[in-house]
Amino acid sequence: FGILNGIDTELYDPATDPNIAVHFDATNIEARAANKAALQAEAKLAQHPEMPIVSIVGRLIDQKGFDLINAIADPLLRHNGCQLVVMGTGEMRYHEMLNALAARYPERVAVFLTFTRPLEQRIYAGSDIFLMPSRFEPCGLNQMVAMRYGAVPVVHRVGGLADSVSDYTPETGEGHGFDFATYDAMALYTALIRALETYRHRDIWRQLVRRCMAVDFSWRRSAVKYVDLYHRALTIKSQSQKTLADYALGPQAAARRAADAA
Repeated sequence: FGILNGIDTELYDPATDPNIAVHFDATNIEARAANKAALQAEAKLAQHPEMPIVSIVGRLIDQKGFDLINAIADPLLRHNGCQLVVMGTGEMRYHEMLNALAARYPERVAVFLTFTRPLEQRIYAGSDIFLMPSRFEPCGLNQMVAMRYGAVPVVHRVGGLADSVSDYTPETGEGHGFDFATYDAMALYTALIRALETYRHRDIWRQLVRRCMAVDFSWRRSAVKYVDLYHRALTIKSQSQKTLADYALGPQAAARRAADAA
């Protein structure tokens, strides 16, 4: 049995977070625009309210999908109107790759080779799309926090990412993110293009944002599942003990006891 981790919903709460420019919740997501403008200013990006910001927060290593990001980052920026904000530390080759990307696109790429929680929260609150293409991810917390702040996730459909992010289906209007099944650069690029194209339809995008923010990733939900699993385990244990007791009595005695019980 797999039970997702929870997040600290008091620490990560856009309605009360002291580290973001403007508080908001699912009932007034329009207030996110002020946080986006504040993030663009802090990151020294061009002030384009309508240009989507794609963000990444995490370790800069292969396991987090940076080999795929390395392959698609330049074509993504060259052919699509979007900005990219990255925060984290890791392998030096990815530090160099991201710095080179920022130098090539100074008004559209910002790289913070550090990790601070206040900045993390401002990135979640100000970005439109949160990218997490991990090669493997037993659970993952960043995608959950991003969704609580209204950043729509794009993830590799694996482990806890598959369990916490459902793919958006235009035909049904269901889902609250975008995923890709094959760990491949083109599959990631396609998922990002789907997200960017959907972003252009603002009414649909607002629905996606609200749906993301409505998902309950609190420890309360996970705790209920743990309690249920413990009760199931106790039931199995009780049944197993009865079976062992019947076996110890022998088949005839067990049959007589079963008949008496009937």
